[in-house]
Amino acid sequence: MATGFVELPHDGRSIRLEYAWVGHDDGAPLLVFLHEGLGSLAMWRDWPQRLCEAGGYRGLVYSRYGYGQSTPRPADERWPPQFMHVQAAETLPRLLAALGVDAERDPPWLFGHSDGGSIALIHATLHPRAVAGVIAVAPHIMVEAVSIASIERARDAYRTTELPARLARYHADPDSAFWGWNDVWLSAEFRDWSIEAMLARLRCPVLAIQGLDDEYGTLAQVHGIRTRAPHAEVVELANCGHSPHRDAPEALLRVVIAFIRRHAMAVHNEGGDA
Repeated sequence: MATGFVELPHDGRSIRLEYAWVGHDDGAPLLVFLHEGLGSLAMWRDWPQRLCEAGGYRGLVYSRYGYGQSTPRPADERWPPQFMHVQAAETLPRLLAALGVDAERDPPWLFGHSDGGSIALIHATLHPRAVAGVIAVAPHIMVEAVSIASIERARDAYRTTELPARLARYHADPDSAFWGWNDVWLSAEFRDWSIEAMLARLRCPVLAIQGLDDEYGTLAQVHGIRTRAPHAEVVELANCGHSPHRDAPEALLRVVIAFIRRHAMAVHNEGGDA
């Protein structure tokens, strides 16, 4: 996967984001991949390529600020509870524009995992005309006790095991990636974080997917999406934890491709009837 870098404004300065194109050439439906709280472009491994080749898509994969080979977060910078809103409202639109993606003319599909799923949902509520649909995999719409407990265990592992060395294979600055995520999630201010009220504004197709053995969230997350956006589709995957693209990749491929194909066909048919 050949990577490049793009410069974007951020909080009064310039940052560099790592990105890569995968899959088919221009003209194919575009999927934008939004990684989890400890993820990066490299941590997706071959999943974006596999999905795009199987479905006939063009994929954009990138490392968010503080992750992968993107600009690291300074050690003294603490992210606010609304950090995912900033990513959704400001960074993602700037990235797409900088890479020549006219999201209003040709809206992309957003494939988000965990925090990335939350960012995808937020972005779709704020920019409804610029999103073809959302695939939210193990998303968070509110803070649960099980999430906090697992993130506390991750903090202990980072302090006492070889986790920093393992993350260093995927991040130029593993401390930037880990503590940026861990500190904000375990802060007292974040306990009241929620995007539940925003979800009623979702207008695009939504597929919410959750593993039944997810250690970072319960089914209340995806069921909460459907409660507030009744058109959302929910898929529960057995024998699957927090990362369906690793735990149940074939099942995930099938449901995602079928979802996009079904809704793309519906849009095509509507256009043909006009």
